[in-house]
Amino acid sequence: MANSPARRVARCRPCAGTRRSASCLRPPARTEGGHRLYGRAHRERLAFIRHAREFGFGLDAIRQLLDLAAHPERPCGNAHALAVAQLAEVEAKMRRLAVLRNELARLVKTGCFEGLAAECRVLETLADHDHGHCLSHAHAAAEGAVTK
Repeated sequence: MANSPARRVARCRPCAGTRRSASCLRPPARTEGGHRLYGRAHRERLAFIRHAREFGFGLDAIRQLLDLAAHPERPCGNAHALAVAQLAEVEAKMRRLAVLRNELARLVKTGCFEGLAAECRVLETLADHDHGHCLSHAHAAAEGAVTK
């Protein structure tokens, strides 16, 4: 197992242990002694899955992409649509992270680095759930105001 394709390619955590049941990967052949025999197709498929996970695609999208890759005669519109949707997810996450970064920077500037916890601005801000500066539902407007 130490030198298996799954180890060499690095298992994608969301798929780990569920690849075969999730129909991402067919079970490999086995030797008489029960050892798995991974072929080139398995290694390529594992690499494809890992690369798709690095782009943030979910298991359902990966299944669809694998199906398209297995049928090169099909149009690639669905793959493009999946990539467009993933890009939108990444951009939304980046907007949320930008808001979070700004809030943490503000918190650090107004926070304390010496003194007692009873006077700590960081703790005071975290305890104030209604201050309107976090990524809660109250910040939907703030998220839209963040530019790329």
